[in-house]
Amino acid sequence: QVHLVESGGGSVQAGGSLRLSCVVSGYALSTYWAAWFRQVLGKQREGVAAIRSVGTTRYVEYTDSVKGRFTISQDKAKNTLILQMNSVKPEDTAMYYCAAGPRGRWSVLEPGEFNYWGQGTQVTVSS
Repeated sequence: QVHLVESGGGSVQAGGSLRLSCVVSGYALSTYWAAWFRQVLGKQREGVAAIRSVGTTRYVEYTDSVKGRFTISQDKAKNTLILQMNSVKPEDTAMYYCAAGPRGRWSVLEPGEFNYWGQGTQVTVSS
């Protein structure tokens, strides 16, 4: 059985930083795409960042609003997905979810692309 468990969310002031982690069990991240999404209550889930590591080569994608501020990475030894969030803004406030197990059908920033999801961790940024 596949489990994804996020941690690291919390409350932070604008301009601050947070580091989200997602520990994956029952599924090896390996060379497959994995991603972070976020969702505000009443709005659609939005792709934030995605990563695929093949040997020493990393492929990453970011939504425009987080480019230059957020960094996605993997710790393959721990089968963990990480999102480093710097210079956060109030509009980054959302529930953040990690996702794995791509279907290979859509963009890796589309929620429908992934089979496995965590329960989410809340990030709240105050101005």
